[in-house]
Amino acid sequence: MPTVVQQRNVPEAIRSLSTLPKPDYVDLFTVTTSAAADRSPEQWARAGVEDAAGLAGQFVWRVLLGLRLARRPSPDHVGGWKIGDRGDSWIRLEAASWFLTAQIVVQVDGGQVSVATFIQYDRRMAALVWPPLSIGHRQAMPGLLRRAVRGSVTEAGAEVPTHLGVRRSPAPGESIKAIERKSRGVAGCERGLPPLP
Repeated sequence: MPTVVQQRNVPEAIRSLSTLPKPDYVDLFTVTTSAAADRSPEQWARAGVEDAAGLAGQFVWRVLLGLRLARRPSPDHVGGWKIGDRGDSWIRLEAASWFLTAQIVVQVDGGQVSVATFIQYDRRMAALVWPPLSIGHRQAMPGLLRRAVRGSVTEAGAEVPTHLGVRRSPAPGESIKAIERKSRGVAGCERGLPPLP
């Protein structure tokens, strides 16, 4: 299982990638994996925000935080978050609601992938809403990063267990989610249910 560490002191090298002048909340989680260099920062961001966080993340971001996220997939967005800027080893995602501004910075460095979250309170409401949600955020981050790493390793050629217990390797360009959807669809057909799209 990949090791995930929450770093208490966020290095200036990562803090400087955020454009928020005085964020009210900052955290940093780092996962160590030999697969770090196998993906670009954008690919890691997509693995975490789109695949690992999935619908639960969308619910928190869109409903509980009211973030204005893009509705359709786009090369300029990751899971609805706008790509604010990027470099060779990092990417910054940005979103805002009527009461707070949020940024996620993903940095790939050697055998590590680091994810920093920056929150700026734009209205008093943010100081009431974000602190309790941040507890769940900090509890969820290690699992999200581990799922992103598992997705990276799988897409690099490892076999994936399906809902039928059969293991198989993904075809080129096929994601873990596609395999899981197909396997649930097959399992559903065996029970007389229509396959999932």
